[in-house]
Amino acid sequence: MRVETRRTLRRLLRNPSAVLGFSLLIFFTLVAIFAPLICPPQSYDPYMIPIVTWDKTPQPPSEGHPFGIIDGRDIFYGVIWGTRTAFKVGLTVTLTSTLVGLVIGSIAGYFGGWLDEVLMRITDVFLSIPYILAAIVMTAFLGMGLDKVMISLIIFGWMGTARLIRANILQAREEQYVLAARALGVSDFLVITKHILPNTIFPVLIQATMRIGSLVITAAALSFLGLGAPVGYADWGALLNFARNWLLGASGEALKYWYAIVYPGTAMVLFVLAWNLVGDALRDAFDPRLRG
Repeated sequence: MRVETRRTLRRLLRNPSAVLGFSLLIFFTLVAIFAPLICPPQSYDPYMIPIVTWDKTPQPPSEGHPFGIIDGRDIFYGVIWGTRTAFKVGLTVTLTSTLVGLVIGSIAGYFGGWLDEVLMRITDVFLSIPYILAAIVMTAFLGMGLDKVMISLIIFGWMGTARLIRANILQAREEQYVLAARALGVSDFLVITKHILPNTIFPVLIQATMRIGSLVITAAALSFLGLGAPVGYADWGALLNFARNWLLGASGEALKYWYAIVYPGTAMVLFVLAWNLVGDALRDAFDPRLRG
């Protein structure tokens, strides 16, 4: 192991926030992997929360249902399998939108000129549209479903990556190693992929890591509004949607049915916190300006 790698690992291990973030992330990863063992599927689609009672009234935690029941469905099952949903949404949307942003930003920053102008004006148009409002409208247009939510988030989620990588490439394309590669006749594609991106992409990866949590929150908000996951799907936002009718009543009812929002809400908060702490830790560990 190289000396610099060992130093980076030591910086991460000495950072309490980093240890907490990675511990939470490992915990959620294990929950997602072992979800079929923790809560064995009871239907052809394991992501559909099985109906355990036809009584729609929320029921408090019990021995058979440790998180309680909402809308006739087991909250514990929804929270456990909702972890898989959160990873699926966060990773799929982040990877795809980051790839789109890398392609557009790399082309704009490397070639410049009129191509840069056109691509950046298109980016500005997308940036001028409120993100959550655009996602709501696009999801309503495409139809309800988690796949439609992910498409909407990808369409309106690539611009930050494009602007960041473009700014990095504008600086890197004038470096000596890039000029030497071009003088040797290396193709533009290889110059970008082999010489420029490896030296400019790390800030983008940090940004992508920290975006995963916010994307999960946005997808959960759409499910809460009834535009995301279908009824009965294991999604934290959908679980909170079940609880909405009971929590918006009298204050006594909100306290009585606390479990309907505390468990899925806590899972969502901790999941987002894990990714934010991991992103901050990686930035602090690898950014040379922050090294002691």
